[in-house]
Amino acid sequence: MTRVLIADDHGVVRKGLTFLLQSDPGIEVVGEAADGRQAIQMTGELAPDVIVMDITMPHLNGIEAAAQIKKKDPNIGIVILSMHCDETFLIRALSVGALGYLLKDAAETDLLQAVRAVANRKMFFSPAITQTLMQDYMRQMQHDGIGDSYDLLTDREKEVLQLLAEGKSNKDAANILNVSLYTVETHRSRMMQKLDLHSTADIVLYAVRKRIIA
Repeated sequence: MTRVLIADDHGVVRKGLTFLLQSDPGIEVVGEAADGRQAIQMTGELAPDVIVMDITMPHLNGIEAAAQIKKKDPNIGIVILSMHCDETFLIRALSVGALGYLLKDAAETDLLQAVRAVANRKMFFSPAITQTLMQDYMRQMQHDGIGDSYDLLTDREKEVLQLLAEGKSNKDAANILNVSLYTVETHRSRMMQKLDLHSTADIVLYAVRKRIIA
């Protein structure tokens, strides 16, 4: 049973999300928070597996609340709910450790899939986000007149890229690939240098744009 906490400042939205989630017998909605501070408090009290968190909330916004929650318990999965289909908000969500980014107008069709994915430590993004990022990326590449550096990566660097983009740690990747931690760190460093990436959020964003992860 996946325990879910919903955080949104609109009661009607919370009830609608609860109704959708409770249609899955494997999901239990354990609580509803009306703002970011209440979400932090209820997380400590209810120990949810996944939090569905709106960005725009009073007292403390969803991004900052997610950051504080992840700092206390890195194992909690967070799905950010947003009206914004642009990479600025996505980067902020990824930088605080969110695994899911769901557009509000897609919640009815994608919410269950997002919660299931995040509960299993997998990334999930609304399809419209992936499409927008890919189109923006291609336009930028054409504007700059440069080619994609992905083909410069070795097979092992491509494997490391995908594992890190899926939320795996360097240690996890080393275990999966059956290599040393130093080897993974070396591949990661070379891969980031070739692709001009500077953070884990950049890695995930690049992988989404390239459709390496969904």
